[in-house]
This record gives sequence, structure tokens and C-alpha cells, in this order.
Amino acid sequence: MTDIKTVLADAEELLKQAASTTEERASELSEKALSLLKQAKEKASDAQVVVVERSKQAARVTDDYVHDHPWKAVGIATGIGLVIGLLLNRK
Repeated sequence: MTDIKTVLADAEELLKQAASTTEERASELSEKALSLLKQAKEKASDAQVVVVERSKQAARVTDDYVHDHPWKAVGIATGIGLVIGLLLNRK
């Protein structure tokens, strides 16, 4: 995400420079900005793939745990529900 933010900031700066320069230079800066935006899009896509894969892995691990320890899972869910209920009721 840091890389994506950096690339987007660089592209934004190039577009600002393009707005205040000559037509030829503006065209060159706009091309660079579009290239940077394409890079950001690719990095965001890569990050999305990683997040989706990790989420699927976490879901599989959770599902396996619940199937292996159903009563523990029920107890944990009940405890979490009780805590949330107490916090909401406290207001």
C-alpha cells in the first residue's frame, strides 16, 4: 500500500507540473503520469490477490478448527457475543 500511495503521489505531482508547462512538456509529463498510474493499478491488483488468498487461507483454518473443536467454537462465540452485548447495553 505504501508503494501504491507513493506512485499515486508522484503521478499527481507530474499532472500538476503538466498543467503549468508548455504543450510539448505537458504531453511528456502526462505520459509519465499515466505510466505511473498504470503501475499503481498493477500493484493494487497484486495486493488484492494477496489479500484474497490470505483471507481464503484464514477461512479454511477457521473452518477446520470449528469442525475439529465444535464446542470450543460455540463457547468462544458465546463469550464474544456476551461481551459485545454487555458493551452495547452499557450505553
